[in-house]
Parts: sequence; C-alpha cells; structure tokens
Amino acid sequence: MKPTRRDFLKKSAVTGAGAIVAPTVLSANVFGANDRINAAVLGVHGRGGSHISAFMNQPNVQVTTLCDPDLNVAGKKAKDFKEKYGKEVKTIQDLRHVMDDKDIDVISIATPNHWHSLAVIWACQAGKDAYVEKPGSHNVWEGRKMVEAARKYNRIVQHGVQLRSSPAIQEAVQLMRDGYIGRVYMARGLVFRWRGDIGDKGFSPVPAGVDYDLWTGPAPMRPFTENLVHYNWHWHWDYGNGDVGNQGIHETDMCMWGLDVGLPSKITSMGGKFLWNDCKETPEVLTSVYHYPDEDKIIQFEVRPWCTNTEDGVTVGNIFYGDKGILVIDGYNEYKTYLGQNREPGKSGSDGQMQASGMARGDSGTDGHFANFIDAVRKQDSSVLNGPVESAHLSSALAHLGNIAYRTGRVLTFNPEAERFVNDPEADLMLKRNYRAPYVVPENV
Repeated sequence: MKPTRRDFLKKSAVTGAGAIVAPTVLSANVFGANDRINAAVLGVHGRGGSHISAFMNQPNVQVTTLCDPDLNVAGKKAKDFKEKYGKEVKTIQDLRHVMDDKDIDVISIATPNHWHSLAVIWACQAGKDAYVEKPGSHNVWEGRKMVEAARKYNRIVQHGVQLRSSPAIQEAVQLMRDGYIGRVYMARGLVFRWRGDIGDKGFSPVPAGVDYDLWTGPAPMRPFTENLVHYNWHWHWDYGNGDVGNQGIHETDMCMWGLDVGLPSKITSMGGKFLWNDCKETPEVLTSVYHYPDEDKIIQFEVRPWCTNTEDGVTVGNIFYGDKGILVIDGYNEYKTYLGQNREPGKSGSDGQMQASGMARGDSGTDGHFANFIDAVRKQDSSVLNGPVESAHLSSALAHLGNIAYRTGRVLTFNPEAERFVNDPEADLMLKRNYRAPYVVPENV
C-alpha cells in the first residue's frame, strides 16, 4: 500500500524524533547516577536566570560557567550566584570558548532567537548535550539542521517547552488520544499578552563591556541601538519572530501535540501594527490559520497585545475542539473539559479541572523540565525526553510559516516532506537567512 501524506506527517511529528533516540554508538561520557554534571548557561540576562536556578536545583548538577556577550550582565549574575549559592562561577564572553571547554558536559541556551540553532549545532559538534529555549530556531531551514546535528552526533537536545513535562497537560493529551472529546479536528492557540509601546531610542555607542559583534552573531550587522539590546529584539525580524515565535511557541507546540500532526500544507496569516508608531517590525496583532486537508484538521492561532476578552477564561493557552466536546488548557498546568451542547463539565478533576502542583511556568515548572533533560543526559537516551529536538523544529517552524504567510500577504501552499513551498520562490527565500561569517549554520553539520 502506498504511504499517504498522513503517514509521513505522523512519522515526522512522532517517530521522526525517535530516529535519534537509539544511537548506535553512545558517547564516551555516559553518566552514572552519582556523577556530577557540569553545566554552562549561555545568555543570562532574562530567561537564563531561570536556567541557572533549575540546574542548581538538580541533584549533583553544578553550574560552572555563565556566558554572555555583555560582561556587565555576566558579572552581575556571577555576583548574584555567589551570594545565593556560596560558590564562584566562571564568566565567559565568547560562547565558542564554552564549546571548547572539555569540563563542561551540558549547556543551556537562553540567547536571543537568532543564536539558538547555531549554538545547538556547535554544542552537538563539541560532544555536549543541550537544552535550548523556545523557539528552537530562527528559521525553518536551520531548525532542520539542528535536528540533523543532534542525530549525527548522538546528542541529547531538549526544547524549553515546560508544559510537555506537566502531569496535568500530559493527562489532557491522553484524554484526547483516548477519544474523550471525540474526534479532535481543531486546535486554537491564544497569546494575549500585555505588550506596550516600546518607542524608538535611535542609535547609540556600544556600551563598555558589550561585544556587539558576538551579540549580533549570524544576523546582519546593524548600528547599535537599545531598541534591540537586551529585550526588544523580539520584535525585529533579524533577531526575533514576534510573539507567535516568543510566548507562542508553547502554544504552537501544544496545538501540534494535541492534534497529533506535523507541518501543514496550507497557511494564511493576517495582522499588523494598529496601536503604536514605535520601532517594532513584527505585527502586534496576528491571526494565522494552518490547514491539514488530508487529516481534516485545522489550527487557528491568535496574537493580541493589549485590551482583550478572554476565551473560556484563558488568555495564554489552547482550546481543542472535538465532536463530543472541547478541552481548554489554561497556561502551563491546568485543563478543563466541557461536553455536549450544554457544556457539561467533564472528567478533568473533581472541580472540572486538574492542576499539577509545582508545574507553573516559573522556576518550579522549569525545574521539572530540566529534571527530565538531566535524566535523559544521565541515561544518554533521547527517548526519555519530553521535548525532543524534532518537536523543537516542528513547533518553531509552525510559527515561522505563519510569519512568512503574513509577510508575503497571501495563502501559501507548503510541502511538509520537502519543507519547502510549492512553486513559490519568494516564500522559499524566507525559509532561510544569509548568515554573517564566521557565525554560519553549515549545509553539512
């Protein structure tokens, strides 16, 4: 019987990740339960702080190195580290020196998005396991290269989508797999976050202690501006991917996981900047639709930045629609079900919902996801991972495809097998970027 596109997508979404779970040759560095794992954190200004805490909360794991192109940030974090843990920690400005350090076993990557895939690839090539913040990639092409590197070098790569380690959300997915809300045909992702006017600070000299060439990395070199460093790079195409590629990756991942699909074949997206005349390039408001005609499934995704309604009480989360009811995921650790035309509360716990203790988005939720990563590292077994590298590529790629549809302004047809658009060279150009030497994602990893 000839394989169908549905068969291929299931392989891509599920067993594709399995291609890396049973390496034929294990790393020489296989950890026992009592062996200390040395960790480095790349990018410590924002989310990296949670990475530090999460590693230090794992048994027999030690953060030995903090790396940031801004030595002012690295120095402050090192001072905070000593005050909190009573230990010195090394600070390094250039992540290439981290890759060269044979004493470092694992790295976590909390850099801006445009560095994520290349840092993972370099880590794999250096024989290190990696935890990478969402999104796993800045564009579709480099995400696939990240997967190829993990497979080639038999490395453990975890994607930073903590809800995959939440017992409540795992239970919710199992309910859908068991048919509790019937045939699940639609997923809706919601990212309603308060994002204000960021103004335009113009250009300025590079501050002392900042290696702006390193910060820029694979992206084009532009004059220094506080519009980018340290947070608002999220809203500029060369470095970030807007909120669908920021907060939204948790929800794109959840949509695909819950629907049990890979990448779509039809994408359309519309939105814009309607509120402020600031320096953001990415849209403030974005509505994207991803269609799976062969599977009779569809994903709707909404990004809103300001005053809005909630949807079943949710502002950041997901809603799944089946022919028997709906399942609502609120944030990172709760779900509710409603069955039938009268929306009767379903089997989601005694009060209509289940909440998993200690699985909020903060340090406790991060801790659980890092514990899963460290477990896989000790066993050198990718099948243990809740957020494996293939899922990192796919959930990030879904966001990228929506952004490409927005930027081209038309309905796009996509070939998931080839990971290219159909007869659309303009859209194909947006699947990849021009890399600035020496920070280049190679064709052959």
